[in-house]
Amino acid sequence: MPKYVMWGSYCEDVLEKRVPHRQAHLDGLAVQKESGVLITIGPTKDLMKVFGIYEAEDEATVRQLVEADPYWKNGVWTEYFIKEWIQAF
Repeated sequence: MPKYVMWGSYCEDVLEKRVPHRQAHLDGLAVQKESGVLITIGPTKDLMKVFGIYEAEDEATVRQLVEADPYWKNGVWTEYFIKEWIQAF
């Protein structure tokens, strides 16, 4: 199954803005991880970017997951892009 890399950006006031949405965000990621579609995801140390790796049927599936996330719906993530990834090692 294809793998996809997702890079995104956080809003400027991420620490405050994420608070009311954080548990729903983490719960949703846990479901994705358990299902096998989410390999890994997390912020950069400076909390400016988010990076994730997904294994899915197609890019549209990954886009649906990102756009259903409470962080996207509530402006914690402000932009994202997805690229199909070839894992060499």
